[in-house]
Amino acid sequence: MSATFCRNIVSRRAVNVPTTVKSVANGTPIVPGLNLRAAAPADPHSHDEHAPAGPRADIGFVPSWTSKAVTRRHSLFSHSAINAKVSTHQVRAFSSSTRALDAPDFSANRVKNPDVHRAFSYFLIGSFGAVSAASARSTVTNFLSTMSASSDVLALAKVEVDMANIPEGKNAIIKWRGKPVFVRHRTQSEIDEANDVDLSSLRDPEADSDRAKRPEWLVMLGVCTHLGCVPIGEAGEYGGWFCPCHGSHYDISGRIRKGPAPLNLEVPAYDFNDAENKLIIG
Repeated sequence: MSATFCRNIVSRRAVNVPTTVKSVANGTPIVPGLNLRAAAPADPHSHDEHAPAGPRADIGFVPSWTSKAVTRRHSLFSHSAINAKVSTHQVRAFSSSTRALDAPDFSANRVKNPDVHRAFSYFLIGSFGAVSAASARSTVTNFLSTMSASSDVLALAKVEVDMANIPEGKNAIIKWRGKPVFVRHRTQSEIDEANDVDLSSLRDPEADSDRAKRPEWLVMLGVCTHLGCVPIGEAGEYGGWFCPCHGSHYDISGRIRKGPAPLNLEVPAYDFNDAENKLIIG
């Protein structure tokens, strides 16, 4: 068995790599199935057309791209043969030179006094926070003011009544928030009559002292509790108020005594201003 045949059995095949094949950065050619142990046959285009296959004349040294490779009897042997992929990255190593690098000098841009610079930064942050808080407060205040009552509604929120203009035993009708308000300056006999009523006989039991802060002054909404009509003063079977719409009778304290109305006349919030002798409703 010839030596060439044995070499082909070991290497399986022999490949002549053309000079135009691609290679990686360290010089290793990119050829699938490359076996570095193979010995290339003789060039068939040589001057000796009948020359037998043999080792190439240019394999007399170990290429730089081989790993752990040696030459034996004109054959290249390698313990490892790697076909690496083409890499587009360039490998850069750290410089081992002892020459000092020319780095730029930024010492002129450094802060001379860090405490002053820190105080100025805190001042800017505090000022920005104060301005932001004031802007937020103004925005919220303006938004909430749009939901508040208008000036004409606020004007009707409270009504002042001069008590000197209402003589004893007479009624006054005041308009408050679009509703009539009955103000009665009662006599002593009317007060006694209101207190002599048996509460157990009332449909909506309520003492006269609970309805009037001062016995001589009775303040009520002039709206019937049945269907919202306006009762007539000094009328009815009990000398108080009478609703002609459905026949509801109220006594001198505004309590329902007869008719379809279920409740007494409502008493609004009111107070007295003794310094000016006025009644404040609302």
